Amino acid sequence: MIGVFDSGLGGLSVLAAISRALPGADLLYLADTAHLPYGAKSDDFIRGRVLAIGRHLANCGCSTVVVACNTATAAALRALREQNSEIAVVGVEPGVKPAAASSLSRRIAVLATESTAKSAGLARLIRDHRGEVAVHVEACPGWATRIEKLDLNDPALASEVSAKILPLLEAGMDRLVLGCTHYSFLAPLLEPLIIGRAELVDVAAAVARQVVRLSGESTGSDGSLKLLATAKPERLLAALPALGLGWLAARVSAPAQLADI
Repeated sequence: MIGVFDSGLGGLSVLAAISRALPGADLLYLADTAHLPYGAKSDDFIRGRVLAIGRHLANCGCSTVVVACNTATAAALRALREQNSEIAVVGVEPGVKPAAASSLSRRIAVLATESTAKSAGLARLIRDHRGEVAVHVEACPGWATRIEKLDLNDPALASEVSAKILPLLEAGMDRLVLGCTHYSFLAPLLEPLIIGRAELVDVAAAVARQVVRLSGESTGSDGSLKLLATAKPERLLAALPALGLGWLAARVSAPAQLADI
């Protein structure tokens, strides 16, 4: 079984990519909704949550665990791997490397939560992969929370996104790196703004490829999906169609359950 977790709904974008890549694999998705959002919380708090969830997923029988959250990856991926050496652990990092490699203007921007924006992990990633490319980090407070509330059609959100993105385009940024898994669900708002001027860089498909490499093509499974949450589990299944993932509901094998972690 492959376990995927995030503070809330954002990791569903990664889960969807894994589901497409491994249609026969048994999947488990856990949303730590009792403690969202992670973006403004301390590294110590996030690390404690990640380690507790990792233990829980391992105890549930997951042989691969995906940290489908940039903030949690930056704060706790190494500690999670050290604690769970018997399973494969995959993290999610902003796609700075592919963005820098493909940029024509040699100017890129990383859209991130407050925690990720100031993290040592992101600073290291930029240092290691920027080359001669200028990298601007744009913190986007509140975006993940708005997505959790499924406010995707709110005109105020569209205005807020536009106010963040247009200055980046005017400054010549031609690659916008989605540094939070939640932001994948803002593509319908972002794409009309950047058409002909920039491209979005999302790593969900790359993460799915890494999961395939580590897990192999699953056989003997029925392709079921189990949903867990630390608060309000019923929201998970209800959110799928609102996020354009209604097709995933067919894989859900039982009502979403409350996880006491």
